[in-house]
Amino acid sequence: MSLRGPGVSVSVSVSVSVSVSANGARTAADGTAVPLSPQELVESALGAVAAGAGEVLVHPRTPCGRESLSPRVVGPVLEALRGTGVSVPLSVSVGIAAEPDPAGRLERVRSWTVLPDRAVVHFAEPGAEELAEALLARGVGVDAVVPLGGGAGTGTGPEPRTEWGPGLAPEREPEARPDRQPDRQPEPLARFLAWPVRDPARLRLALELAAADPALVAGLRWLPPVPLLLFGRDAAAWPVLRLAARCGAAARTGVGDVLHLPDGRAARSNAELVAAAREVVAAQGAATAWSR
Repeated sequence: MSLRGPGVSVSVSVSVSVSVSANGARTAADGTAVPLSPQELVESALGAVAAGAGEVLVHPRTPCGRESLSPRVVGPVLEALRGTGVSVPLSVSVGIAAEPDPAGRLERVRSWTVLPDRAVVHFAEPGAEELAEALLARGVGVDAVVPLGGGAGTGTGPEPRTEWGPGLAPEREPEARPDRQPDRQPEPLARFLAWPVRDPARLRLALELAAADPALVAGLRWLPPVPLLLFGRDAAAWPVLRLAARCGAAARTGVGDVLHLPDGRAARSNAELVAAAREVVAAQGAATAWSR
């Protein structure tokens, strides 16, 4: 199937899947809906999967609440999730919040004794290419996260704006010119495009959008043919999820990304967010091509 929008045709899966970011960079200060301990993650993941989540992303924590990539932290979390019946693919974030040093992240990943199914690698962070290759070499799939738009990838920022250049401003329909890439590219996207690894079976491009801007989607027409996931954070989370559903791309929700439901009410759990996301996907016409 092809993802279709204004001037875009990108290969994606036939069905729209919804993954859950179980805790992200949140802390206990963000409320009781955020699971931090292994037991809390197990209960939250089971509820999210029962509500329709097809994957579970976790940020493993030490007993004091700090993110960690230590095998003594990652392994027990994965074993607890799998041992209690969480049967969907499990993903671990391998960002600088858990280990600031690029060499340290590589060392940690290479020392894992229990492996996740996938790992989230942020191409805005140093050493992303080497880290992704180390994970792939160990048989771990990779979600390559690339932020697009002002404020994406930071959680805060100025009013969202497109980064695609003069020919793709959101206020007008972009001209379909598959022989020409945009004049400017966000640096993380340029790094991903320069990275020679292309394995659709194990590599997925996860675009974090600052806003549900069709002009950003239009720029996807020249991306490599790898599976695509679209997600946003906080105010952008639900608009981007609707955009993902319209495009037929994979989508993501969970308290790691957003703490409120589409109607503005505070979410009580990851299960509640996933259930709402599934309703949004159904309402937007999941797994269909769209154009205008």
